[in-house]
Amino acid sequence: MSEMTYGTRELRRARYAVAAVFCVHGAVTGSFATRVPWIQEHAGIGAGQLGLALAFPAIGASVAMPLAGSISHRFGARTALRGLLALWTLALTLPSLAPNLLTLCAALFVYGASAGMADVAMNALGVEVENRLDKSIMSGLHGMWSAGALIGSAGGTLAAHLGADARLHHLLASAVLTVVGFTACRWVLDLRPAEDEEPPPRFALPPRSALLIGAVGFCAVFAEGASLDWSAVYLKDVLDTSAGLAAACTTGFTLTMAIARIAGDKVVDRYGAVRTVRVSGVGAALGALLVVVAPNPVVAMAGFGLLGLGIAVVVPLAFAAAGRSGPNPSLAIAGVATITYTSGLVAPSAIGTIAQATSLVVSFGLVTVLACGLAVFAGVLRAGDRKAGGRVPEQLSPAAAADPARKP
Repeated sequence: MSEMTYGTRELRRARYAVAAVFCVHGAVTGSFATRVPWIQEHAGIGAGQLGLALAFPAIGASVAMPLAGSISHRFGARTALRGLLALWTLALTLPSLAPNLLTLCAALFVYGASAGMADVAMNALGVEVENRLDKSIMSGLHGMWSAGALIGSAGGTLAAHLGADARLHHLLASAVLTVVGFTACRWVLDLRPAEDEEPPPRFALPPRSALLIGAVGFCAVFAEGASLDWSAVYLKDVLDTSAGLAAACTTGFTLTMAIARIAGDKVVDRYGAVRTVRVSGVGAALGALLVVVAPNPVVAMAGFGLLGLGIAVVVPLAFAAAGRSGPNPSLAIAGVATITYTSGLVAPSAIGTIAQATSLVVSFGLVTVLACGLAVFAGVLRAGDRKAGGRVPEQLSPAAAADPARKP
């Protein structure tokens, strides 16, 4: 890879630019999630068919994520991210246009594929900036994603309250987010492959290190997806609360995660990734246990808040560890991204399936077990932990970091 030297000012600007990209990515997700009921009604499908359709983003992401490296190699990191992010923001318009189950599945496949490729590219750039700054920033970047999701959700909630057509809502949101994302990408790092460097294979299996790190990320993202989609239902169905209070629980959970992620970098820099995740895992497990045994809504909401606080920094640290694990850090990033992204998309349906067979209480018992896994297996993040003597590699091109198959 061709090497470029960036000064402190340029790196700081690149950090803020990547943070804006994370925010835009999250805003697309929030904008979509709030209009799922409208999309379901427009497509004329039932709950079971909707569950089937919502599996297609995971399929699309899993198929397309390995392509991010080839795109970055061909066009350069900045141009690749700009194009992939624009593809993601424009894909927001597709699901609301679908008139039936078949077209909705196709739209959600494209939606997931574009989301996955943009996700790999922006996380790779985030890890690269973190390596060059030599301090933790990934937690804050994911905090910006959560903040973007909150902004998108707020806009979607307002649109739904006003009875706005989701096609118009998503068209306007897509236009605004595309412009913001395109502008932000102007200042991200722009590293390009050397002239004699061969293009990477389009597909390759992730290394074992990515599987171990990805397993920790899987636990955290499963808990996050379960809480986001089922916390309101849990309060309403299990604890018989009002719809307003149930919705407030979900909002509180999201807000807790956003705040914890934005503040998490200082904690990680002081205590290290391994210790932070171990303590966070204990907190997440206690929070999930509170949800399971909660006798009233107040205790359950406290449990969801503690759960969100505990899992908030895990995924950012998983990406950071993957970016510093050898001998193929670029391959590890794509592998961890695939595992964690897929976990978040399959968790809601898995919780629903278990709840249908048993109960929601049992479903969140599984979340409790997975949260315990964070504390037990936090040591796999040691590869990139400065406090634990982990290896910090030489600077890599973001194009290489987004490459799921490149051999160093």
